[in-house]
Amino acid sequence: MATEKNDPKAQFELGRMYYTGQGAEKDYTKAKEWTEKAAMQGNRDAQFNLGILYVDAKDYTKAKEWYEKAALQGDSNAQYNLGLMYYRGEGIEQDYSKAREWFERAAMQENAKAEFIMGLLYELGYGVKQNYTLAADWYEKAANRDQADGQYNLGLLYYRGLGVKQNYTKAAQWIEKAALQDFAYAQLDIGGMYLEGQGVKPDSVKAKQWYEKAAKHDLPEAQFNLGLLEGGEHHYIKAKEWFEKAAAQGHTYAQYYLGLMYENGQGVQKNLKKANQWYKKACANGLENQICY
Repeated sequence: MATEKNDPKAQFELGRMYYTGQGAEKDYTKAKEWTEKAAMQGNRDAQFNLGILYVDAKDYTKAKEWYEKAALQGDSNAQYNLGLMYYRGEGIEQDYSKAREWFERAAMQENAKAEFIMGLLYELGYGVKQNYTLAADWYEKAANRDQADGQYNLGLLYYRGLGVKQNYTKAAQWIEKAALQDFAYAQLDIGGMYLEGQGVKPDSVKAKQWYEKAAKHDLPEAQFNLGLLEGGEHHYIKAKEWFEKAAAQGHTYAQYYLGLMYENGQGVQKNLKKANQWYKKACANGLENQICY
């Protein structure tokens, strides 16, 4: 066997098989054993995978050590993961400048996740001087590789006119691309753009469809917006169901609207006691309304 001949590629492959359970029964101990054999011989892929195994074991010091070995051999995923460790301060002191260095190395190799996070660093001014123009440049690189986070954030920059000229049409195009990849916040935002006709032709049917997709991700704002749409069409029972979902997640206005529904008997039997209970929750949650005073 190649593994008996100390072949690092064969050792790496055997470790991968034990880790994934493809071609062998899952066994993390054996996965680590064979991956380490390959890594010790300088196999870059094994060094990266060994870093993952140590992260799984919460041994961030060892994970950093192996990621660094792979990263120095040019592995863009290792460079990205090492950047994340510095960014989050996992097992090492948080250092945005070092995070940026590793992210940039990965991004220069066209790693889409790294390109996105470089945009994020420039947008937030973490480890670099804040620069919306450079943020947009990096987001666009990631977005053109179909990276949903990059598409969404680029859309937001166009929406706000930060680093690029404000353009609702381009904002809608990029946000919708992210939404089509099941990115929940993009689904919420493109729903709002269809509802308001920002950058797209107004279309309440499409707005509702996008809100429904976002609501499946349990986004309370999407659930609340669906409640408003259903209520506007006098579908009070459906409206109540959506308001309840959002209210259960602490959405202030959903709690307030439930109070209104119980006060007015819309979709429910009129019940002032329940109405007051929902009003109290909304007020305790920061609602600014005369009923709270």
